[in-house]
Amino acid sequence: MVARDSRVEKVKRIFYQFDKNKDGGLNTEEMSSLVVSVNPRVRFSDEQINAILEEVFKTYHEFIDVNKGLTFEGLLKTYDDGAGNVDRDFEALELELDSDTTFIHTQAHAVASSSSSVTDDRVAELSKKQNWALSPSHEILFASTWKIVEDLEILIKRLKGKQLKDGRLKVKGDDFDTFSEPGWSKEFRPSSEFAEKGVVWDETGTDYTAFVKQLGVLRGRVDEAKSSEEMFDGHMGIGRVLYEHHLFREALVSYKKSYELQPMNFRPHFRAGNCLYVLRKYGEAKVEFLLALEAAKIDGNHSAYLLPQIYVNLGISLEGEGMVLSACEHYREAAILCPTHFRAIKLLGSALFGVGEYKAAEKALEEAIFLKSDYADAHCDLGSTLHAMGEGDRAIQEFQKAIDLKPGHVDALYNLGGLYMDIGRYQRASEMYTRVLAAWPDHWRAQVNKAVALLGANEAKEARKALKEAFKMTNRVELHDAIAHMKHMQKKPAKGKGVLVEPSKFRRVSEDTVSREVLANALDIRAFQRLTRLGFCDVDLLKKEISETKVPVSYSLYSSPGKSVRKSELEVILRRLLHFLKPETFQGAVKAINKRILSILDYWDSSKIDLGMFYAVLAPICSGSSNKRKRVVYDALLWRHADEGSAVIRKVDAVRYIKFLRAIYLPPLEMEEMVEVHGELDGLTVSCSEFLEMFDNPDSGFGIMDALVKLESGDRVRHCHFSCSVCHYPISGSCFKEMKYHFNLCSQCYSEGKVPSAYKQDTYSFKEYESEADAIKDKCVSLKLHSRSCTRRDP
Repeated sequence: MVARDSRVEKVKRIFYQFDKNKDGGLNTEEMSSLVVSVNPRVRFSDEQINAILEEVFKTYHEFIDVNKGLTFEGLLKTYDDGAGNVDRDFEALELELDSDTTFIHTQAHAVASSSSSVTDDRVAELSKKQNWALSPSHEILFASTWKIVEDLEILIKRLKGKQLKDGRLKVKGDDFDTFSEPGWSKEFRPSSEFAEKGVVWDETGTDYTAFVKQLGVLRGRVDEAKSSEEMFDGHMGIGRVLYEHHLFREALVSYKKSYELQPMNFRPHFRAGNCLYVLRKYGEAKVEFLLALEAAKIDGNHSAYLLPQIYVNLGISLEGEGMVLSACEHYREAAILCPTHFRAIKLLGSALFGVGEYKAAEKALEEAIFLKSDYADAHCDLGSTLHAMGEGDRAIQEFQKAIDLKPGHVDALYNLGGLYMDIGRYQRASEMYTRVLAAWPDHWRAQVNKAVALLGANEAKEARKALKEAFKMTNRVELHDAIAHMKHMQKKPAKGKGVLVEPSKFRRVSEDTVSREVLANALDIRAFQRLTRLGFCDVDLLKKEISETKVPVSYSLYSSPGKSVRKSELEVILRRLLHFLKPETFQGAVKAINKRILSILDYWDSSKIDLGMFYAVLAPICSGSSNKRKRVVYDALLWRHADEGSAVIRKVDAVRYIKFLRAIYLPPLEMEEMVEVHGELDGLTVSCSEFLEMFDNPDSGFGIMDALVKLESGDRVRHCHFSCSVCHYPISGSCFKEMKYHFNLCSQCYSEGKVPSAYKQDTYSFKEYESEADAIKDKCVSLKLHSRSCTRRDP
């Protein structure tokens, strides 16, 4: 109650600050001054100010005195509804609270005319019931509902007592104090006595079954109400109490009953979406939020106060499905509707970081921190963004601010550990990961990184121990290999690190051996395939998508006809292509695709992508035979053309495609060169066979295709008896043998031009072996020839 009194007092101070004529109301001029003053960094146009004031006066018309303007009670209600942040506005105006009450007494006539005494009485009365009922979105309208709510509280208290006594009620530490929030707001996050704790009820015992039965009796009492409005009010009240106590499944039942009674009321859909999100049913939550959004828009001004939060929660549910680009659009809508919605702006920044758009993410996160300086999660995500941008010193400061605000902030500690690793401060990194493991003992990634940090700090024994602990947590084969490699290195120390040599010193025994440069590019593309999982996407699925997608033809900024879609629509298509991925893995794939492909295709920031060109760029790195991939490329370029049914493509489109392809997957070209349209190409067309010649050209096309296909088919093949003479790992994929000095290199070391430091020669001659059997056979042949040569020399 003290906190509430303080909040009311702050609103009074703000009200009287701008009630210049002391008439107990804020007219349009006074409200305009208030809006501008509490948003010092925002430059409002007259049209924007007028639009904001019109929305406020329409939404809170019942609190408008026609002669004076918005009353104090109306201003209080705007803050209660989340239209503004009282603390932030109070601080921005540099106002102060003190114990002197003369301020209120000297304004007695203004208070009376603004009905502040009525407001205080109303607040006091509602506070006796439930603090969560202060907002009009939560108000209980019928006395019968209050009685049912009170009976329900008794039932829950009784259930809690039984489960606590038996030790079956699990109460965890508050995740919001240790992990970055997924965007929960006051409307989304439970705020009862369990708000600061994670509560897991035991739903298997007889006491819980008895509780559900008694809950059914209460619902029966609601269903016996005299009117549908009273029934709706009762089920909403029951749902709210159950939600507050983390009884989400039962709360969902009540909200479903509510929207069956009033299908076009946005509130039950909104609450049901919240429950479904908590239950990790993200797709169903998204549907409920879309229904809430539709209903709220139809409802008009009465629901305008909640529109930003519906957009926010819809975005959060989309992120739960891995649809981050789509989530960005909804966060933007929320921020446009409510420029002071710091969570919406923070979530936008975090989502932009999640898709690799770091500059935009930095701007949004800095704005969120300006609106709420003690926002630990925003500081954490800003630190991650700055780290990705290469600004290590600033990133460390932001991570440290997050940790100062929340000492056990796992994400900040983990990310700071990664930053310390990148700059070579291994001991500090190890300390950060140790703190992460103290808060989250089964965080296997932190355990692995701690092992790497200890290894970097030359603590091999402790590193091996940490790696074994990580292996126990996850049983991943790569950890088993890493442990085996560490044992091998301890038993047989390396003779020295590899050294880089000039590319001209590497020679190939035959044309069958891939060149260093081609292999380096192919390995880079292969790594991108693994990151995006596009190597598991059959090109036939892409072909099906092309044939079934209907998009109207439009003209892009470089005046070439095509079929363009927004990034969020493209993300939906990608989800169908990569349907086998988990949400978090799909999110990582979208980030990689956005950074490498969409950033080139949307170089002009038009926010639209040429879909046919995108399909054509994707086809070469999908799975399937080389010829099939090339055919799908041609089909995609045919599909994007305005002339339906044509069997040839424009040569200018083919040239532009090849340049896009090389800019994305090979060393980049200048953008001007890439989009340059040569006049002599106008009117020329290219057949499929002519296009394939352009595509396969090793100098101006994508002649790397054969090397990429070879990598795909052989990079999982292990040469058990051969290890790389530079990195000492068992060789997988192709093995490159130096024919004169008889050392072996893996694909990575060969592509980087590394040789063992013990062999410093003018030239090296390599032969590529795709399997261990071929290498052994070749070795046997060499030994036999050598033996015959020795025999002939004997007297």
